[in-house]
Amino acid sequence: MSTPDLLPDSLLDLVPVMPVVVLHRVEDAVPVARALVAGGLPAIELTLRTPVALDALAAIAAEVPEIVVGAGTVVSAGQAKEAHDAGARFLVSPGATPTLLAAMTDTGLPFLPGVATVSEALAVLETGLTEMKFFPAEASGGAAFLSSVAAPVPAARFCPTGGITPANAARYLALPNVGCVGGSWLTPGDLVAARDWDAIAGLAREAAALAG
Repeated sequence: MSTPDLLPDSLLDLVPVMPVVVLHRVEDAVPVARALVAGGLPAIELTLRTPVALDALAAIAAEVPEIVVGAGTVVSAGQAKEAHDAGARFLVSPGATPTLLAAMTDTGLPFLPGVATVSEALAVLETGLTEMKFFPAEASGGAAFLSSVAAPVPAARFCPTGGITPANAARYLALPNVGCVGGSWLTPGDLVAARDWDAIAGLAREAAALAG
């Protein structure tokens, strides 16, 4: 299990299921993070999709040192820097342009660039990176696609995200080129709105058990 002071060699080894979280209230950030830790998932990809995202990220970084907090949905050079300055430990993007790759590299943080095709994966590999986000996973061919590219592109390892559910997560995790999956089902909007932290901890516990 990771500690805030020492990331594993691979972001894909942090947790079997990376919680992909959207927050609309800063005050929910810390209890959501603590619920995920309580459930055995000490990592969070907080997406930069809402106006409060950076403040929520900063709150988690400051108040929940036992979780590794990253920023997701990084789509611009400015966001990469803002996430770094807010305390992100890693970055995740839905796609990968040369400008965005350079900006994320410049932060000094580890990151997972998004790809959806073999050509995009090869372009990322040409930069020296071997780990990437496969997004949107189900819409882009799912586990069958990743299984097909494992032999011709063996250097690439993936965190598939997008359409991953408890019903299909194990299928992805069984693939040799998948290190973890991204899961938005761990923090559904209704449970966050109801502030049902125990239920979120329970979902995290079930997801953590997929590693077995």
